[in-house]
Amino acid sequence: MSTTTLDSGKHKISATHVLIQLRTFGVLILLCVFFSVMAPNFLTYGNIPILAKHIAVNAILAMGLVFVLLTGGIDLSIGSVVGLAGMIAGGLIYEGMPLRTFGVTLYLNVPAIIVVSILLGMVIGLVNGWVITKFSVAPFIVTLGMMYIARGFALLRSNGATFPNLQGSAAHNTTGFPILGAARFYGIPLSVWITVVLAVFFIYLARKTPFGRHVYAVGGNVTASRLSGINVRKVTIWVYMISGMTAALVGLIVTSELVAAHPATGTSYEMNAIAAAVLGGTSLAGGRGTIGGTLVGACTIGVLNDGMVMMGVSEFWQTVIKGVVIIAAVILDQIQAEIQRRSAMAKL
Repeated sequence: MSTTTLDSGKHKISATHVLIQLRTFGVLILLCVFFSVMAPNFLTYGNIPILAKHIAVNAILAMGLVFVLLTGGIDLSIGSVVGLAGMIAGGLIYEGMPLRTFGVTLYLNVPAIIVVSILLGMVIGLVNGWVITKFSVAPFIVTLGMMYIARGFALLRSNGATFPNLQGSAAHNTTGFPILGAARFYGIPLSVWITVVLAVFFIYLARKTPFGRHVYAVGGNVTASRLSGINVRKVTIWVYMISGMTAALVGLIVTSELVAAHPATGTSYEMNAIAAAVLGGTSLAGGRGTIGGTLVGACTIGVLNDGMVMMGVSEFWQTVIKGVVIIAAVILDQIQAEIQRRSAMAKL
């Protein structure tokens, strides 16, 4: 084969690879244009902040999950952790923490409640990671079990009831919780600012720290990582703790926006997070993915969800369409992996 033919093949592979990588951004632009035409109120001053808040929830959840996916794992429990964290926070605001032994009820202020809820999410992540590494159980099984456990505890917290009107009480120093979901700075919702701060932190963590390099290494080849001295068990536990932390944070944001805590909050959120990560180019096999791509994926899922709602698409059809999107994203991910493999071979 001539050198010209080889160069032509390389350029063809490279061009196709770039197009595949930019696929989600292109889809996002097309969706924005489509819904702007089909639903005139879609990209309006009144709707954009609402859309941004929905995207922020998906983005925060997906950014935490992407670290798990990069190691080749999966976390199906995050939706239930969203609900449980919201119920814990709601219960602490609504009725405090009864200490029956001493005959008193302890009320925490809002910052302390936020810390407790986030720590709970991290502890659940720690348990997931510990069981996976200690007993060599498949992440799918462990997190599936934790999904039911966390949802069960969320229901048990209030016997399935809702904690309503979480405005708090000045007498108990529990006011201010709705600010998390309702506050705006320079016209931008607080949840969006939180997303930006987390994105910057996670990008730095993934690109500039030894931990980030270890995460990619573990996802690329566990055995080689272990032989090179990487503490695979520690890395695995930490990525699940990060996932649990972001899930708990989302639970707090959603509960604050609703000013009420319901045990069913967060149902199927894990599917949106997985879809956002995969659409953003994260491989379910591990070792490949970026925070930036995940943000684009989260924007795409948010636009798709809100656009279909504004068009009056049936909730049942919304579920079908999101399923198709996930399958299509995985297929394109496989195509991208094959192109990368051919590109690497062409360079040899």
